[in-house]
Amino acid sequence: MFASYAAIGLIPVLALGVVLAGSYRSVARERGVAEGRSEALVIAQTAVEPILDGRPLSDGLSTHERSDLMRLVARSVGQHDVLRLRLRDLSGNVVFSDDGSGFNEKPEDEALDAAHGATVARLTRLNSDANDTGPAGPETVEVYIPLVAGAQSHRVGVLEIYLPYAPISADVTADIHNLYRDLVMALALLYVALLAITVSVSRGLRRHAAWNAFVAEYDTLTGLPNRTLFLRRAESALQAGTGDPSAVIAIVDLDRFKEVNDTLGHHNGDRLLTELAQRLDAESRPGDTVARLGGDEFGIILNNAVDAERSLRRLRDVIVLKTTVSGLPLSVEASVGYVVGPEDGDNVDDLLQRAEIAMYVAKANHAGVVRYEPNQNQYDAANLGLVAELREAIDSGALVLHYQPKTKLGDGRVGAVEALVRWNHPTHGLLYPGRFLPLAEQTDLIFDLTDWVLDKALNDLHLLPPEICVAVNVSARSLSSAAFAGSVIEALERSGVPAHRLTLEVTETALLTDPACAAAVLRALDARGVRISIDDFGSGQTSLGYLSSLPIHELKIDRSFVFDMLDDPGHAAIVRSIVDLGHNLSLRVVGEGVETSSVLDGLRSVGCDEAQGFLLARPMPADQLVSWLTNQGPSPGSEWNGASPKDLTPDRV
Repeated sequence: MFASYAAIGLIPVLALGVVLAGSYRSVARERGVAEGRSEALVIAQTAVEPILDGRPLSDGLSTHERSDLMRLVARSVGQHDVLRLRLRDLSGNVVFSDDGSGFNEKPEDEALDAAHGATVARLTRLNSDANDTGPAGPETVEVYIPLVAGAQSHRVGVLEIYLPYAPISADVTADIHNLYRDLVMALALLYVALLAITVSVSRGLRRHAAWNAFVAEYDTLTGLPNRTLFLRRAESALQAGTGDPSAVIAIVDLDRFKEVNDTLGHHNGDRLLTELAQRLDAESRPGDTVARLGGDEFGIILNNAVDAERSLRRLRDVIVLKTTVSGLPLSVEASVGYVVGPEDGDNVDDLLQRAEIAMYVAKANHAGVVRYEPNQNQYDAANLGLVAELREAIDSGALVLHYQPKTKLGDGRVGAVEALVRWNHPTHGLLYPGRFLPLAEQTDLIFDLTDWVLDKALNDLHLLPPEICVAVNVSARSLSSAAFAGSVIEALERSGVPAHRLTLEVTETALLTDPACAAAVLRALDARGVRISIDDFGSGQTSLGYLSSLPIHELKIDRSFVFDMLDDPGHAAIVRSIVDLGHNLSLRVVGEGVETSSVLDGLRSVGCDEAQGFLLARPMPADQLVSWLTNQGPSPGSEWNGASPKDLTPDRV
């Protein structure tokens, strides 16, 4: 590879050398002609013009003039300082020639130009003109100079002189050789510099490419494969695992991990995840795969496992071993659900869904490790029917959007509203997102649902004052799709709404599902002017270094910290820290879940920018929102209209 770069880099340097060398040769020839012209001018002024008496040469030369010219010619031509010397009259006719040539020939254009006052010089060969006879001679500088003589110094004729080029060429060649030497040295230094730059840039590009390749397939926190690589390996294992034993795919979810984050902070939570990841990776067999799928969820692929449950229980036992974090001994439980392919299915997506169902069964029954069985579908049978109905609901208009205002704590004005989807189900009545969104996120239906919410929210935005923006929640699956940015931009173009009036709310967990894809999607949207908000901030495990590299404009403090910040000193400290962090990063900070005036005052006292919650306004349809904004909203402390905060927490679209 290095030799290829070196060879490729040498080509332009050599080409530059050839061009410059040719240019030097051209300049050298021009310089030689110029020197010949100067010598001819000296001869004309010091040797020829003093001989002439001032009469036009068309009158002929006097005996005295001809005699002096013959002596001049005998000396200069004899010494080879001059190869040929002719005198012409102002009509261009030859009146004197040292070798008797040129008489009675048609005047040359150069002679006529000189007769009018111009000095003409060119590089040629002796006897190379069309009217010359005899073999061609050596290279010469042919010069035509107007002759001035007489008391009043008027033009009397033209001197045509041929000077040998060899002596001039010798001087010029010596100089050009010095130039060539300097050129070679300069080009060599240039090549070395270019080669050094190429090597440095190539190494940097290789490191950058290696990092991008790593981020595309591996989790940046734990170093384990991410969901993308896990799915690819699961597909390969399923295709290979057609015999006995077969491929095993397992989902591992940590129990009560949120308590670790809430108690010890997310930094220590990240340390715990890293430690557990290293344990799982160290205990896995060669050829098996341990991946982090997002948050506190891991995926495991066992190839050719003879006793899958025993192997998985051994890995689970590794997880529950005590771990010391910040000097404190910790132990977390884990729930494992697994499937065996192709017995439990021949499609990776189906197998993952069934492994997750088994994991939820293990978690609900505190069973540790559970294999999927068909009768476990009763665990969520009603939800399967809802998925089919949801697709029809999107097409039939059974979904509605409610909007909850976000109020600026500085002046009490509404700067944005959050779009929250509801389902007017014909049997179950009004369903909140927590009932159907988790189902949609397990299928491609989430993309259709998100497109519908975007179109509806942007169209409703035309009903609101131009200074109000709308926020739309985005799921992890949408953020992990490279096509998502394009669909958002298309929705903006369809609606005609300026991009800065749209805010997309994403959770930390969604960012970690596929960090590389999520970062690319967010940067593409930010480039078009869409604003990005991190929802439920403080409840995830995202590193601050990763967050600071993303185009984020807003942090929304998780409601679990805001709700009891006045009663829990730890939560109050977290709220203050998030506000300070957001402001230090030039971000707007929103406190959500505000239900009392004292909490609102507490947020205001720590410098929070905006607040959202049932104290200020409950979610409402677009027409009621327009009326509410016109009447400046209801008084704080109004009823919740039958919906509890727990019901409304999982608004993600």
